[in-house]
Amino acid sequence: MSRLHGFSSRTGENQPLGEFAQTGKFGRMFPQLRPFTPSAESLTELGDAMNDADSNSTEGDNQNVPAGYTYLGQFIDHDITFDTTALQEILVDPLAVRNFRTPRLDLDSVYGGGPKTQRYLYQVSDNDLFLIGKTNSEPGGGDSSIPTELPNDLPRASSKLAIIGDPRNDENLIVAQTHLAFLKFHNQVVKGIKDGSIQPINSTDKSVFEQARELVIWHYQWIVLNDFLTRIIDLAQLEAALNKGRRFFRFREEPFIPVEFSVAAYRLGHSMVRADYDFNRVFTPRDGGVTSATLQLLFQFTAESGDLVPIPSDWIIDWRRFYEIDANVPVNFSRKLDPFLVEPLKMIPNIPEPRSLAVRNLLRSRSLGLPSGQSVARFMRFKPLTKAEISTGADGIVAEKHNFHIESPLWYYILKEAQIQQQGNRLGEVGSRILAEVFVGLLKADSSSFLTCNPAWQPTLPAQIPGTFTMSDLLNFVGDINPIGERTANISSPVAIG
Repeated sequence: MSRLHGFSSRTGENQPLGEFAQTGKFGRMFPQLRPFTPSAESLTELGDAMNDADSNSTEGDNQNVPAGYTYLGQFIDHDITFDTTALQEILVDPLAVRNFRTPRLDLDSVYGGGPKTQRYLYQVSDNDLFLIGKTNSEPGGGDSSIPTELPNDLPRASSKLAIIGDPRNDENLIVAQTHLAFLKFHNQVVKGIKDGSIQPINSTDKSVFEQARELVIWHYQWIVLNDFLTRIIDLAQLEAALNKGRRFFRFREEPFIPVEFSVAAYRLGHSMVRADYDFNRVFTPRDGGVTSATLQLLFQFTAESGDLVPIPSDWIIDWRRFYEIDANVPVNFSRKLDPFLVEPLKMIPNIPEPRSLAVRNLLRSRSLGLPSGQSVARFMRFKPLTKAEISTGADGIVAEKHNFHIESPLWYYILKEAQIQQQGNRLGEVGSRILAEVFVGLLKADSSSFLTCNPAWQPTLPAQIPGTFTMSDLLNFVGDINPIGERTANISSPVAIG
């Protein structure tokens, strides 16, 4: 769990700009607002209070959001942002930042430069298709009866590094399996176009690869807008951004990524993470399972761990436990959107102090000079949370001690707003409006997106409800829901996890 999103080399600029930021830059959504820079000590104490006291309580589950969306959110983040420098450099020059990922929902984290420039991502025999990796040649320690070398891992070099467009999608097992699902999604679309069972969006002179890529990206964009966002933000704010226009995310030619989005609002996912998961029939807390898939275990299946990749076959994900695919299989839920993070995120291994993710987020917000949550709410013409609302709970006691009930760090405010206004089921007004405007803005600034090319377009691939498309539909289309199948024999005691 040691990889962190960082920032690039110094540029000599004093701050991220607003609507006139250069292409590729991070910028400010609210350049008019003054930075909120409380002491590092007060932020550390607040971060230490942001604890999910009972990480396995059902009361803390968000039953509107299956746990797969937590990691889909991480996958989306990697698609639109990529910064390459460590936290220490932020502390030296916190406001000189550059985004090396195209700020578009175009799956460049998957496609890279395409088969002409990054041939190694694609199959030699047919470079319209992505490489697919195989699981380990050694049987798993949880259930050795599962066949080895199944096509269910990321493709890997002899060094065990994943051969993918964005190495961050190999930083935990669930996001890695999500990336793999998109590789297989593209391959299925290619096969359908070639055999005539799938029609491209337009009858053009484009290659099969480009036809498939366009169809995949439009369905992905539909998922982001109509499946992912509609589950986690206030629908009124999404409708306003779509139908009334953007009031706050403004840019002249090319979009940028606002730091209020990347460092505050979109870090909602940290609150959604569970401490452990019902991963498949082997690694589950349910009867017959070997052990739960703890957060620590899920971060071991990367090239950094060495010995656990390629993944053993008994660690292939059962997607029914992460998305609403089969009503007969209980699904993991994400944790509620509130100012609480599960215990493992308080002590991230293999990084320098501070090891608490909440503390690191708050210090990063300070170093970037983000405005307070209340000042953003007032600027947006929303009624800010009251002092009494901020002061509720164990975190609120610490917030009041440091006068954060008057002016709060933006990331903390957005999570507290979700707790107060939406009972932790969705983001509140400020958080929702930031996410809605950024995602709608990125789509409308992209001349090739479905929202720009054909706003009335509806998905054409098979779906449970025709004319829509969800992650469950994508996984059903790929047809790789539960590769290891149901239990056929008793699982023996493991010699080692994995």
